[in-house]
Amino acid sequence: MTDLLSAVLGLGLLGAACLAFTEKILPAPPSHVLLLFLGMTRAPDLAALGALLAVTTLASTAGCLFWFALGARLGPARADALVGRFGRYMFLRQETYLRFSGAYRRNHMRASLLAQFVPTVRNYLPIAAGALRLPALPFALATLLGAMLWNAGFLLAGYAMRDSVHDLPTVAFRIMAVVLALEVAFLIALRSHWRRVEAARG
Repeated sequence: MTDLLSAVLGLGLLGAACLAFTEKILPAPPSHVLLLFLGMTRAPDLAALGALLAVTTLASTAGCLFWFALGARLGPARADALVGRFGRYMFLRQETYLRFSGAYRRNHMRASLLAQFVPTVRNYLPIAAGALRLPALPFALATLLGAMLWNAGFLLAGYAMRDSVHDLPTVAFRIMAVVLALEVAFLIALRSHWRRVEAARG
């Protein structure tokens, strides 16, 4: 596995793009770990950092479009059934998936953007967007913006710590802990918002 990773990284920007695309399909390692690593080890200067941001953002968006196309082919009923059957293996709760599906119906641009900041959801929710036959261009643009913001944060953090690569395990652990806390806080706030919306409708 290490040899394969080294070979992919040896491809330069193409290798970084392949990793970013693959992470959208099979989220291992988590995107923030991958992006931190790339920022630390593959961005010797700001020009290289900008190039990394461009290729990883495009590759992440391409991965989302892959799931979007699959959702469009499946349709709503089969997409919901697929998530219901296999979602737990991808750490995607069906309740979360269905709530975001409803959010897509109300405001698909905002839902597409917000989905990029929710763990696991950011990988697989495009299935719902495709199944609902949402317009592809607005979905792609919102996803592109969300992916750019997400990727930029972790690439910049990795770049800022490039001189501390020798202490990578400690640094990565601390950042992952902060990211996890932020993601949990975001999910709590999102669920609280959903409850208020449902209460107002009730």
